Amino acid sequence: MKKPVFKRVVLKLSGEALQGRQGYGIDYTVTASIARQIKEIKSLGVEVAIVIGGGNIFRGTTGIKKGIDRVNADYMGMLATIINGLALQDALEKEGVFTRVQTAIAMQQIGEPYIRRRAVRHIEKGRVVIFVGGTGSPYFTTDTTAALRASEIGAEVILKATKVDGIYSSDPAKNKNARKFESLRYIDVLKKGLKVMDATATSLCMDNNLPIIVFDLMKEGNIKRVITGEKIGTVVKG
Repeated sequence: MKKPVFKRVVLKLSGEALQGRQGYGIDYTVTASIARQIKEIKSLGVEVAIVIGGGNIFRGTTGIKKGIDRVNADYMGMLATIINGLALQDALEKEGVFTRVQTAIAMQQIGEPYIRRRAVRHIEKGRVVIFVGGTGSPYFTTDTTAALRASEIGAEVILKATKVDGIYSSDPAKNKNARKFESLRYIDVLKKGLKVMDATATSLCMDNNLPIIVFDLMKEGNIKRVITGEKIGTVVKG
């Protein structure tokens, strides 16, 4: 059995990944697949925290274009991440994986408030911590949340699970000649304006020397492949 190359990771899931091929909402076959894969890497001794987006339910940028106030739109998007977090918690616990939901927006009936020391303690005890509610403040994306939480809890890497198999020079769905990158430097991502993470998140990772691995979530088993060091996806580092 291959050994993991990382001890503590933050898995960044987009809301769109949870919708599968439905186009909207939550595809429970996807959440079940994610839960199985997380259980698999937990069995290897890997400590896991998750940051989840909300774009499958409500995307703040879309709301802004429709005329919704920016701050209200961002808070609506944060609430969508909480729905997704609860769905993922349910799927994980059906697999026998112990979890805690920590929310940056106070909602004590369904999750703990985010407290760094408590989050680290849960992780040390083998629980999967699901961070929801973004940073708790408007104007920040869940990519920035992932970079922030990963830095705070001492994660070794951010695993950014998407619907494509890495980072391309342009959208591969629109340009068949788009080139896939095996590795990139943070500064190249920023200079080229590549849509990996927003600039704030990328800069935070660069400041804290926190690698990002972008890979395809839709192929079951890929999370374990990344964890055990297989060369899939695109690596962003120094």
